[in-house]
Amino acid sequence: MPKRKQGSDDEADASSSSDVSLVDVSFDFFDPNPKVDYHAIKRLLTQLLQRDAEQLFVGELTDLILSQPTVGTTIKTDGIESDPFALFTVLNMHLHHQNTSVKAIANYILSVTAAHDPAFHETLKALFSQSEAHVGLVLCERLINMPVQVVPPLYSMLANEIKWANADGEPYHFTHLLFISRVYHLTEEEESILINSASSRRPRSSENPSKKNKKQRPPDAEQNGAARPVDGVYSFHPEDDVILKAATHSLTYPYVAPLPALVQETRGRDVFGLDVRGRVMLVPGGGELLRDLGSRMSEVYGQG
Repeated sequence: MPKRKQGSDDEADASSSSDVSLVDVSFDFFDPNPKVDYHAIKRLLTQLLQRDAEQLFVGELTDLILSQPTVGTTIKTDGIESDPFALFTVLNMHLHHQNTSVKAIANYILSVTAAHDPAFHETLKALFSQSEAHVGLVLCERLINMPVQVVPPLYSMLANEIKWANADGEPYHFTHLLFISRVYHLTEEEESILINSASSRRPRSSENPSKKNKKQRPPDAEQNGAARPVDGVYSFHPEDDVILKAATHSLTYPYVAPLPALVQETRGRDVFGLDVRGRVMLVPGGGELLRDLGSRMSEVYGQG
């Protein structure tokens, strides 16, 4: 049974006054399902970790996520047997420190912070070596066209699940939460090309929008009418802005694995691929922190 259903009534209302046809979709929230979710969750994790995913053993990570089905949530639109379009969960890095993937992720984050933020590195090094410090690895990923309004309920659900698990004596007493996310960087020239290209190709009222046109715009270029960031870095996950305000340490970093030669060549021409980068954020707190973050996100983005 779904945990909760969230419809897209706002989209349905908008379709009546818009030239673009919209599909009314209901989002169902489910526990991770080991019987059917493996491949879809692995794809979502690969999307989250991008070209560094292979060295982080996403198959083993998926197995670990599915081994704790009462903590975490997936979002589906066609029943429990369908593939999830989103995943939100947390893993105890101290408890699972010998797991192949968790060990690889810990070493990976220590490596990138050592290269780009020594203070962050020293903090994590101390936390990972202290038996009394339990760091929760928070993993959140979804298809790119999923609305941010589905996110606040995920935080509330996970906070409740952690509370119930702790009451049952399970190891979810976290001292810190470590969030992994992804961003992209645009130069002023690239941003201008994307926006101008999308504007020139925007469908008229008699046309149907194409997937190609949608992909040519920055994912959040029109979000809240925000101006271009000073550093040209945009979040794939808008809720990162809320997490960053609570974080004691954060880092945006280039991925470790090199770009394929074809992508390097493409970025040197007029047509380019997005310069995608990783982001990691450390926030002190545990389950109730997730509830607080979810409340703040709800205030900013609503819940649809």
